[in-house]
Amino acid sequence: MIKVLIDADACPVKDEAIEVAARYGAEAVLVSNGGMRPSRYPGARIVTVPEGADAADDWIVLAAEAGDVVITADIPLAARALEKGAASLGPTGREYTSESIGTALSMRAFKQHLRETGESKGYNASFTGADRSRFLQSLDMVLRRPRPSP
Repeated sequence: MIKVLIDADACPVKDEAIEVAARYGAEAVLVSNGGMRPSRYPGARIVTVPEGADAADDWIVLAAEAGDVVITADIPLAARALEKGAASLGPTGREYTSESIGTALSMRAFKQHLRETGESKGYNASFTGADRSRFLQSLDMVLRRPRPSP
């Protein structure tokens, strides 16, 4: 069964990801180190990992298999998921691919440098309805793709 692994801490599209996963018969897994109320997400398996900077990321990478989908805004986690053969999708609908991940990692490092030197305040753009719509469309397309043979 395909898994949709959701880096759930601060993810703005948890409900949408669960609904789309259910439509395709995929297992939705919310991974968090903050704990979540199961009653709010009855269609998903909830995994709470121990405290730690990368504990949720590490769990997701260990659980990911070729053909699964990882939903995250964390670009290094997206890169690790791609190495496992999983698709990687940001909450705004941006799909990370082996062709685009290098640029995304470089831009992340550049923006971090700008924040550290005071050249940038590091504000992120607000999440919009268009972002949500793009995410739904992208996740639908990713889940419709043929899966690799085991």
